[in-house]
Amino acid sequence: MEPNSSTLAPLPEEHESKSNASAFSSKPIRPPSQTSAEKYSPIDWKGYFDQEDDVSIPDSNDVFHIYTAGSEGPVVFCLHGGGYSGLSFALSARVIKEKARLVAMDQRGHGKSSTENEIDMSIETLCKDVEAVVKTMYGDAPPAIVLVGHSMGGSVAVHVAAKKMLPSLAGLVVVDVVEGTAMASLMHMQKILSNRMQHFPTLEKAIEWNVRSGSLRNIESARISIPGTVKYDESKQCYCHRARLEETEQYWRGWYEGLSEKFLSSPVPKLLLLAGTDRLDRALTIGQMQGKFQMVVVRHTGHAIQEDVPDEFAALVLSFISRNRIGPHGVEIPGVRRPSQPHT
Repeated sequence: MEPNSSTLAPLPEEHESKSNASAFSSKPIRPPSQTSAEKYSPIDWKGYFDQEDDVSIPDSNDVFHIYTAGSEGPVVFCLHGGGYSGLSFALSARVIKEKARLVAMDQRGHGKSSTENEIDMSIETLCKDVEAVVKTMYGDAPPAIVLVGHSMGGSVAVHVAAKKMLPSLAGLVVVDVVEGTAMASLMHMQKILSNRMQHFPTLEKAIEWNVRSGSLRNIESARISIPGTVKYDESKQCYCHRARLEETEQYWRGWYEGLSEKFLSSPVPKLLLLAGTDRLDRALTIGQMQGKFQMVVVRHTGHAIQEDVPDEFAALVLSFISRNRIGPHGVEIPGVRRPSQPHT
């Protein structure tokens, strides 16, 4: 037997619904939406790095800008990719500095660095720049250094390691650059550079374009790093790209030619971080099977792994340091098993 609806007391909400002509007659309360300018507004680096400095190279007019974080432990020395800047490592610096020191350098022709020849981006010159900055910063007693390089910066890191240019080098981390894929992409590079947006009326628009184009997937990182990749052009009354990469084509092959063999021959522990397994060429596939280096494929990220997933990137770098006992006492990370040491 069904209950008699006429004998049931109405619920409070029934009174309310009867008083309204329709459930849709009033607009729902929505949180205030961000404007495009607010969503893509620049963020200062000071909440991520501890300080910035200029390193003046003796007997030259070259001045390299660096961002630093942390006060103890081995030095994680970071080299950005072509068209990026040292600020590319800002979000990961916030995590890494709890266990190690971090230095992120604006390479020649990038960021706030100033050099006599901004276009000479030959691999030999870029390597000498790193050597000169480390020498100027630390003198004859440098701390243990883990060289981290993304894309073009990865090729510089590999060459520096293979040439044994840093006496205290203790580890090498290469981020999403492999010889085979890089060499194959060079024929398309000028078209890629010319097809990107060249001028931006505001910094906000530059940040927005990089996110919307897919160059960077992490808005917070883009808001910190992109201002370091553009400069204001007074004559055009707008922002344009800081690095003149399209004028450096003569050096591109030198960045990547023979990179796999140089990476494999580098006499330090090695970590290769990739955004996809399709980027692994034959030499690296064989080397990885032989256990010559550690490889991690990072999911759900674009080319700039350190920007798109900075916490995961930082954790991988710190784990690498811990496993290989890099630094005066290594880096203690709970849950990370270190390889057993042979008895003497």
